[in-house]
Amino acid sequence: MSLIPYSLARPFLFGLDAEHAHEVTLGTIARLQNTPAQCAWAQTRVKDPVTVAGLRFPNRIGLAAGLDKNGRCIDGLGAMGFGFVEVGTVTPKAQPGNDKPRMFRLPQKQALINRLGFNNEGLDSFVRNVHRSYSFRAAGGLLGLNIGKNAATPIEHAVDDYLLGLEGVYPHADYITVNISSPNTKNLRQLQSDEALDALLGPLQTRRLQLQDSTGRTVPLFVKIAPDLDEEQVSVIAASLRRHGIDGVIATNTTISRDAVKGLPHAEETGGLSGAPVFEASNRVIRLLRSALGRDFPIIGVGGVLSGEDARAKLQAGADLVQLYTGLIYRGPALVPECAKAMARL
Repeated sequence: MSLIPYSLARPFLFGLDAEHAHEVTLGTIARLQNTPAQCAWAQTRVKDPVTVAGLRFPNRIGLAAGLDKNGRCIDGLGAMGFGFVEVGTVTPKAQPGNDKPRMFRLPQKQALINRLGFNNEGLDSFVRNVHRSYSFRAAGGLLGLNIGKNAATPIEHAVDDYLLGLEGVYPHADYITVNISSPNTKNLRQLQSDEALDALLGPLQTRRLQLQDSTGRTVPLFVKIAPDLDEEQVSVIAASLRRHGIDGVIATNTTISRDAVKGLPHAEETGGLSGAPVFEASNRVIRLLRSALGRDFPIIGVGGVLSGEDARAKLQAGADLVQLYTGLIYRGPALVPECAKAMARL
């Protein structure tokens, strides 16, 4: 069990600017992971093994990409009891992201708005950080690596960045996620349209098969999509995933809708809204995907999970696995085993 209740740390962190609190937390975890001090937040992993996309996950609860963009804290975050951890989004070249301030809490709705814009240290630094991690995977945890495009790369050349990302992370990943759904990189979500998606996934799958042959490793490829899609758009994406032999889908990223937070401080800030307000939108997309893709296609559900009951609802909507991000900020590490136990009973 954690020695320091999150309820004691949260008032201090919430007294800081949201991004500053994020940096303080990750910096602390990076320094203390794999040391005796890690017992301050480490928790026993719930055993609930499940095979998805050919991978054996120790349990069904994972960390969503975005919290640890540079892969600095894989072991420390994994020690909270996650069965899998996804880090990134990484872009081929380092980039600062959007101007600050760019992250805002909406505590009345247990939500966040961010417009970080894929701020990260670039692919080379990311891979070095992944190499430095060891204890989480040694204990059976699985690692997902999430790739995106640089802001300066024209959308018509996006595939070049994704191919560089795929090649760079392939030898080091248990699975790879193609992020085409962040609202914070200009025109990125255009890649979810039918022709653009085909033009992206075709070359990625071809290169993935070449890497599989050359390395002798089979690394599943997932695509992460937005919650702001109608039924026809989800159907088009589902058909494209099937057509190109993609291994799974992650639903969903943040939303650009503000319906659930109108009138609140920061509600009109530009960026992606996460947390409780995206819960139902995410579940709707999961249900549509499950209907379109059939029973056996892997789906990772993410969006608005703040309790074990929320995690169970994701499975009931059709997800095979569930990820956390904003819920972890509001609830702390105790949310991880709570969700794992809730899903293990299903």
